Amino acid sequence: MQPLRFATAGSVDDGKSTLIGRLLYDARAIQEDQLAAVQRASVRRGAPQIDLSLLTDGLEAEREQGITIDVAYRYFATPKRKFIIADSPGHEQYTRNMATGASNADALVLLVDVKKGLLPQTRRHLLIARLLGLRQAIVFVNKMDAVDYERRPFAGVREAVEAFASKLQFERFEVIPGSALAGDMVVERGDALNWYEGPTLLEALERLDAAAESAAAGPLRFPIQLVSRPHGRTPRAYMGRLESGHLLVGTEVLALPSGRRTRVRQILVHDAERELAVAGDSVSVVLGDDIDLSRGDWLVDRANPPRETRSVDLTLIWLGSEPLRRGGRYVLQQASRRAPAKIAQVSSRLDVHTLEETPPEGEVVLNDIVRARVTLQAPFFVDSYEAVRTTGAVILIDEATNHTVAAGLVR
Repeated sequence: MQPLRFATAGSVDDGKSTLIGRLLYDARAIQEDQLAAVQRASVRRGAPQIDLSLLTDGLEAEREQGITIDVAYRYFATPKRKFIIADSPGHEQYTRNMATGASNADALVLLVDVKKGLLPQTRRHLLIARLLGLRQAIVFVNKMDAVDYERRPFAGVREAVEAFASKLQFERFEVIPGSALAGDMVVERGDALNWYEGPTLLEALERLDAAAESAAAGPLRFPIQLVSRPHGRTPRAYMGRLESGHLLVGTEVLALPSGRRTRVRQILVHDAERELAVAGDSVSVVLGDDIDLSRGDWLVDRANPPRETRSVDLTLIWLGSEPLRRGGRYVLQQASRRAPAKIAQVSSRLDVHTLEETPPEGEVVLNDIVRARVTLQAPFFVDSYEAVRTTGAVILIDEATNHTVAAGLVR
C-alpha cells in the first residue's frame, strides 16, 4: 500500500500540533532523545505535563510565540501503513504555508474547536484543500474534554461542517469527536466517548486512498528536471519525477515543446534498469532519438497530450502581502517551466462563506480567491487541475521582488 500524505489545518489554537504530537506519541513513533528534549522544554515552559505540540513546532520562533509558522513534516508508520504529515499553520497570515502543505497531500485533517465551531479560517482551509484537488477529508472536532464529552456540542459542529462541506463534494468525508490533549479518539478510543461508534482518527487515516495510486492511471506527464550529458558509452538521459501515468520501455512518447515523437529506450532508477516506471517514481529516461530537450520540457502521452496555450483561465489563491496589480508584470511557473505573464482580467471573487462567485469589486488582497485570466509570453502546456495536478498547478511570482504571490489552478 502506498504511503499516505496528509495535511493538517484549522484555525489558530485549535490544537493541530498537539494532535500530531499525540498521534506520534500514541503510535510509538518518537525516539527517546526526541521525547526527552520535549519533556525538558515542557518543564521550562511550566507545563503541568508533557507538551506534545513541541514535537512538531520545531522552530525557535514558534516555541517562543506558541504558534506554528512553517510547515513541519513528520513521518511515522503503523503495521498497516506509512504516513507523511504536513502540520500547517492556522493563522490567516500563514495561509500560504497551509496551501503549500495541502498541495502535495492525499487528504486533509481539519481541526475544529468544539467550543468555537466553524470559523472563517477553517472554512477557508477546507475550501482551499478542495480547490487544490483533495478529495478526502477528516474533520477532528477537538477539545471534547472541555465540554465534558457531551454529544450535543459535537452534533452542532458536525451539522455546520457537513452543511458547508456538502457543497464542495468530497469523495470521502468523516467527522470525528475527540481530545488531542487527552488522547481520546486519536489512536485509542477511551471510555468518555462511548456514545460515538465511528472510527478513531488513525483508523480513518489507514482507510484512505493515496493519490499516487490514481495518478498512475492518468496520462503520461514527465517534467524534465535535469539533463545528463552523454560521456563515453553513457547516453544522454533525462531526469525527473514521473507525475502522472506510466513509462514503459519501447513506448512511443511526445516531447514538448518540440512536438517530436520518440521511443523510450531505457529507464534507470539509481543506475539499475527498469522495464516500467509509474507515477511517483524518480527516474532517468534514455530516448531512442537524439532530441534537444532541457529543464522545463516535457515527455507526455502521445495520444493524450496537454493543451498548448498562451492564455489560461485560473483560480488564484492570493498569497501576497501586496494587492494584485491588474495588468502588472508577473512570472508564471509550472513545475520547472517559467514564462513572463500579465493578469489580463479578474472575472469574479469566490465568497468563502457561501461558495458563490461575486463581482470582483475592490482590491484582491491576502487570502482572496478569484477567477482570473493570465496571458503568457511563451507557450505553456496545461491540463485542468482536476485532471492532472502537475500540469494544472502554477504559481505566480512578482517579477520585481521574486516573491510568490499566488497559487493558481487551471480551470
